[in-house]
Amino acid sequence: MKIEISESIKYIGAGTRDIDLFESQYILENGMSYNSYVIIDEKIAVMDTVDKIVSHEWMENLKSALDGRTPDYLVVHHLEPDHSACISEIIEKYPTMKIVCSAKAKAMMPQFADVDVDRIIDKKEGDTLELGNHTLHFILTPMVHWPEVMMSYESSEKVLFSADAFGKFGVIDADEDWACEARRYYFNIVGKYGVQVQNVLKKAANLDIKTICPLHGPILTDTVSQVLDLYNTWSSFEPEDEGVFIAYASMHGNTAEAAKKMKELLLEKGCPRVAIADLSRDDIAECVEDAFRHSTLLCMASSYDGGVFAPMSDFIHHLKSKAFQNRKVAIVENGSWAPSAARTMKAEFEQMKNITFVGDTVTIKTRVTDSDIEALDKLAQEIK
Repeated sequence: MKIEISESIKYIGAGTRDIDLFESQYILENGMSYNSYVIIDEKIAVMDTVDKIVSHEWMENLKSALDGRTPDYLVVHHLEPDHSACISEIIEKYPTMKIVCSAKAKAMMPQFADVDVDRIIDKKEGDTLELGNHTLHFILTPMVHWPEVMMSYESSEKVLFSADAFGKFGVIDADEDWACEARRYYFNIVGKYGVQVQNVLKKAANLDIKTICPLHGPILTDTVSQVLDLYNTWSSFEPEDEGVFIAYASMHGNTAEAAKKMKELLLEKGCPRVAIADLSRDDIAECVEDAFRHSTLLCMASSYDGGVFAPMSDFIHHLKSKAFQNRKVAIVENGSWAPSAARTMKAEFEQMKNITFVGDTVTIKTRVTDSDIEALDKLAQEIK
């Protein structure tokens, strides 16, 4: 697919739908794009390589864009294997080409490619690279989401090459809403590093950005301001929507029945938004996304082995690892003879920052009775 950012900045990345998991854990319904770019000027800069699964297509795209010329620089914004798999191949093909990266990337480079250090130019914050009519200004962005990451801003065309930031799941031309898959991508991959993302946004506020070229997902133009606003909300660990996400883990269907009843009760009481997920069956990455998206999280789970049913334990572990915070949490447990889910869940949430528990814990003993529904109704009233 031919994509041109401008007459001088060309897209040479590649995508594939023949992949079901990203990082062997995130479900992909529309494949994945591995983006790379080339700036054609007096000097030529290739902006990152790609994953090995699309290496052949990438090399063909690069050859076509170069049209017989030789690149002067390979700019490495991020060393993760899905962006660095072709470094060895391209430096062998173009022996005079220099590699431009951060000092941390230079130190890490031997893990990813056999590169003579004399070919590497390491850049600091504020350093530039003159290509002719185009100038790259380098911005160090450590832990967004690896320690060696940097971005670059091309000042003549006002293009930000943003590494993994502002990316999304899916091939570049996937027919889907950007925010949905970008949100799932952000919270599961970058989300833990909100403070570092905030630092990047402060730097970006001083730039006139017309185009964002991420390493995954579509090139962003008309939506730049909206994307920056969303990233500000997400990286501040603030809810995007007022509402409730009900996450339930049910063994025999009784807790599931209670969860669906809670959704009805919340909507009846005017809760502006209610989402629900079965942790035993639904995509855990989407569940993490929904937990961060909403202002209130309602966890409903069966007791198990003196603790909580494993799907809920796994879900809370994911939240904790992604620095879940600044939310209201309500708890419902089910236990036939020794209820233990509530104390187990609460102990985990108490270790997270700025978690406010809402209402009294509701304890169901196997079947959902009329008295349980009364207790759920009271909890719904306190949550809404």
